[in-house]
Formats: sequence, C-alpha cells, structure tokens
Amino acid sequence: MLFQDELHDSFGTWPLAYIPYGGADYGEVKAVADAIGSGDDAAYYTAWLQAADRLAQQAADTLAHGHKQSARDLFLRASSFYAASYHPLYGEPVDPRLIHAFRKQIESMNSGLALFEPAILPLRIPFESISMPAYLVPAEGRANEVRPLIILNGGYDSTVTDTYFASAVAASRRGYHCLLFDGPGQGEMLYEHAVRLRPDWETVISAVVDFAIQQPIVDPTRIALSGASLGGYLAPRGASGEPRIAALIADPGTWSIAGGFKEAAIHKLGVSPEAAANLGTLDDATMQRLDSMIQNNRDLRWKVVQRGFWVHGVSNLRDYFREAERYTMDGRAENIQCPTLLTAAEDDRLSFSAPYFLDALRCPKTLIKFSSAEGAGTHCEMQNRSLFNRKALDWLDEQF
Repeated sequence: MLFQDELHDSFGTWPLAYIPYGGADYGEVKAVADAIGSGDDAAYYTAWLQAADRLAQQAADTLAHGHKQSARDLFLRASSFYAASYHPLYGEPVDPRLIHAFRKQIESMNSGLALFEPAILPLRIPFESISMPAYLVPAEGRANEVRPLIILNGGYDSTVTDTYFASAVAASRRGYHCLLFDGPGQGEMLYEHAVRLRPDWETVISAVVDFAIQQPIVDPTRIALSGASLGGYLAPRGASGEPRIAALIADPGTWSIAGGFKEAAIHKLGVSPEAAANLGTLDDATMQRLDSMIQNNRDLRWKVVQRGFWVHGVSNLRDYFREAERYTMDGRAENIQCPTLLTAAEDDRLSFSAPYFLDALRCPKTLIKFSSAEGAGTHCEMQNRSLFNRKALDWLDEQF
C-alpha cells in the first residue's frame, strides 16, 4: 500500500488514476502519504488540504505572471487534491472541514476550467424545485462543432471533479463533448443542500437530457450515458426510462445495491435465500449480527454507516436496507433499448452481477472484462483507468 492505513489507501490512491489526465503525479501523492504516515483521519485531511492549498497558490502566482496554461493545470490539480481530502470525514452531522475542502475544490475547478479557450463555465440543470451543478466540457479542438455527447454519471461518493479526470478528459481528447453533473445524493446536492439519493434515476436523466438537447453543439441523435461505480446502476436505471439515450456504458454493470449484502448474509451468516430476499424484513437477531459485522469492519462501517446512512437519509441499518432494496433493475433492464456496454473488473466484488445483468438485457449488448494481469482488476479500473477509457471509447466510436 502507498498509505499505511487501508481506508486512507483506498481513497488516497484515487488521484493515481488521474495521472494521465493531469489530476496528479505519483511523487505528489507519495509525498502526501509520507506526510500522513501512521496518522489518523485528521492527519489525512490536513496533509491533502495543505498540498491542495500549495497547488492553488502556485496556480494564482503563475497566473499573475501571465502563464495561463500552467495556471489552468495547477488549479485543476488542486481541485483533485481537495477532492481527495475529505472522504474519511463522511457522515452526519456534516463535518465543517468537508464543506471547507469541497468549496475550495469547486472554486479551484471553476478557476481552472475558466482558463480554457473558450472558457468552460459552471452551469445549472433545472430539476424539480432545485438545480443540479453541471459543466459542458467540449471536444478538444472542436468546441464549436456539433458533436456526439457523453453524459457522465458519478456514483455513491464521487463528484464532478472525479468525473472530469476519470472520464471527461479522455473523452474530450477523443472528440466527444461531455456533460458532467452531480445529482441527488452526490457532491453539492448532498453536501450543501441535503438532497438525498433516489432510485428513480430516470427522472434525473430525463432532466439532464432535456438540458443537453438545448445546447447548440450537441447532436441530439448521438447522446451516450456513462455511469461509474454506483453510476453502473444509476445510468442503466436512467436509460431504462429515457429513450433519447443512444448508447449506454455501465462501469461496472450493477443490478442492485442490496445484492452484495444478500450474498454476505447468505454465505457469511447462514441466512436462507428466502429470508435474505428482502433485507429490510430480516429478523432482529440476524439484523444485529449484520450490524455487528459492519460496525467491526472499518471499511464496511464507512461504506454503510458513514456514507450510506448519510446519502440515503437514514439512521439505522434496517432503514438503510429498506432503502437499498428500492435500488434494483428488476423489471427495468428489459426497457433499455440502446446498445449497452457493461464492464466487470476481476477483483471488484461489485462486478459480480454483471453477467446476470447482461443476460437480462434485450438490447444490443457487450461485456468487457478487465483483469488483474492488466493492472485493471480493481473497482472502476482505477489502477489503469486509461485502459478502460480506451476500450469504452473504442466501443462507443463503433456505435456512433
């Protein structure tokens, strides 16, 4: 591990995926890891924040000397570092340190994107009684051409900054316009407005497509939707109710949120498949055993209690499972009409449902598997993100 603490390593290595796209360099990430050492979550936050502050100050100084391109790159890298600082602080009540770092993240991102020619400015997508933050990143060198669009859909705990570095830069270089957004339960919507995640993601995607087709540079007949991490559920759910999506990518193909917990209940706790069919109705004794298993595992506690409870607006495991049961492609997968690419990484437990998902689809469909031998066996291929981008964009080129 690069970081001494396993949870810190799982978050702190995200920027390594962004190296090909300007989000970090290895030495910078290693320096942060060395500064943290055996420190706690506060030390993790402080080390990343100090590194991000240094990059942001370098960006401002460089801009003052007239070096716009260097300043742009530094501001965007600072945004990546601010975004890496606060994940261990997840949960309610919301930690003010998280809000501080997130605001600095968006400030730096806006400063960097504004230095492109033409400038990329923050947008708002109308949605019900509120609006969602968004950016329209044009195809590199073809900003004024009518081109195909990729709507990039993040996951449980990513933000627009992560989506930009993980996917948008590569797609822009390939000739695609990209629309990034944070929806309910994500980024600004969760952190600043307490708008929680919702299973009917087709309502979200319909609003995003309504906005996209109003943009004069977007070809409305070639709009793709690509989801990463939990976006591997959210994007297919969105496409199942939005016929204007012309191609779909789910990385990884995810049938449900509850599926992984059901497998654990059956195989680790000996719960019968019948009892595990609806986790929200498990008996109290089994629920207590699951709760104990989660509370005593730092990684699971973060994923379920710190993140899951907050994102879904619940305060106990039973209510969390009741919410999780609502996030499923049951009765929805067959509604997807467009060509669909599902991925599965060898060591990613969240990829286990991808083959089942593939079988359920009634549209033109492809499954791409990524292996540890390629350095791409982890969740969302984060240790070899450029391989995913090449293969996914090659597939999309063939569709369009």
